[in-house]
Amino acid sequence: QVQLVESGGGLVQAGGSLRLSCAASIRTFSSCTMGWFRQAPGKERELVGAILWSGSATYYADSVKGRFTISRDNAKNTVALQMNSLTAEDTAVYYCAARVRSTVWLGQARRPDDYDYWGQGTQVTVSS
Repeated sequence: QVQLVESGGGLVQAGGSLRLSCAASIRTFSSCTMGWFRQAPGKERELVGAILWSGSATYYADSVKGRFTISRDNAKNTVALQMNSLTAEDTAVYYCAARVRSTVWLGQARRPDDYDYWGQGTQVTVSS
């Protein structure tokens, strides 16, 4: 049974940092492309960042470039999202997602439908 478990969310002041982690119980984790999405109230779920199965390529939404960093540890089956210089606009539920389908380039992994498994989400609230 595949499970993705996020942790690290919470309340932080604007300008602060948080580090989200996702532990994946996927036998083929090292061949999965992983993504972090977020969804604010009344808004669609959007991709924040993605990392290719090999770790050799990453993608970031324009709104987080230069502030967020996605990384993975295939030996530990984990993926992390380091978030710096947080603003109130970053407030949302953050979701970890796994794509088990073959991925050649991250353009194949931009939409929620491109992913196969999801975590339960972790709330990030940034106070201004």
